[in-house]
Amino acid sequence: MVDNRTMAQMLQAPIEGYEDAIVVPPINANNFELKQPLINLVQSNKFTGRQDPHNHLRFFNKVTSTFRHPEVPNTSIKLLLFPFSLDGEARDWLDKEPPRSILTWDDLVAKFINQFFPPSKTTYLRNEITTFYQKPNETFNEAWERFKGLLRQCPHHGFSELHQLDTFYNSLNTNDQDALDSAAGGNFLDKMPREGLAIIESKSKVRYSRSRPNDSRAITNAPSSTSSPSNNSFEIQQMAALLEDKMNIRMSRLEKAISEKNATTPATVKAVEEVCVTCGSNHNFNNCPLTRNDFPVFQDNIHQFQQTAAVGNFVQRNPPNLANQMRPPGFNQPNVQSNQGNQSRIKTVEAI
Repeated sequence: MVDNRTMAQMLQAPIEGYEDAIVVPPINANNFELKQPLINLVQSNKFTGRQDPHNHLRFFNKVTSTFRHPEVPNTSIKLLLFPFSLDGEARDWLDKEPPRSILTWDDLVAKFINQFFPPSKTTYLRNEITTFYQKPNETFNEAWERFKGLLRQCPHHGFSELHQLDTFYNSLNTNDQDALDSAAGGNFLDKMPREGLAIIESKSKVRYSRSRPNDSRAITNAPSSTSSPSNNSFEIQQMAALLEDKMNIRMSRLEKAISEKNATTPATVKAVEEVCVTCGSNHNFNNCPLTRNDFPVFQDNIHQFQQTAAVGNFVQRNPPNLANQMRPPGFNQPNVQSNQGNQSRIKTVEAI
């Protein structure tokens, strides 16, 4: 067969092969159209490839269930709306799928989950569920909510309700296990799975009962580290950090108090003690009992000593040390060589 097209026509890009990956069955209903409010509601929670794909499918199913048409299957509506719920990496994934490769809603869900929830992630979450343990300082309600979150992230985990309750019960600390046993009227595991679930839900709603683990069970249930001392390192680090914070607060308060005291309290001046040159006691020599009228014998000597000290420019040295002080005439002078010069000066003045 001869191709009668021109070269320009042959070089044009083909117009076939640009079909979408999703094949929507033909819709023969009259007056059927997707309303813009419904599209806006789907686009309000777009999936970019970073979120949980199961949560996105739950939200999408809820939104599409609000719109029904008697002549249009609900799966066809989902196939029409699902591309509007994707963005970014997820939108690129759908655009790269081969044309007309998704024929049903089940095909779309399978490819979507396998792309954004690979088997490796399933294995990881299953291990997180089986090795679940109550963290130190984690309340019963917090542990139960975290455990349910792991189950929701991996709805195809395959664990029975009995396995789930047994795993959660054995992951608790001793105090919370005793609380469950008390609520069950005996051993918690003696109850039926439905009864045990109801007991856990009832206890988790009591938010004011925030029992903290006081034993080492929460740590021993944790994944083992390289050595046993490291299992207790978390509590030790918490205690050390708490003590350090308290010490820093007290030191800052002490420094503040010292600075305020230095700013308001004037410097103290050491008092000068007065020493009597007559008897060496702590009082003025005018108040000395030896210089009063009760001792007239010493009156002349004291008067003479005062005149001598004034004329000789008497200098008192080291008042606290009585051995180095000059005493009035008539008293025994210290046997110090430096005082002999003072005595000779006093005699010279007397001679004058």
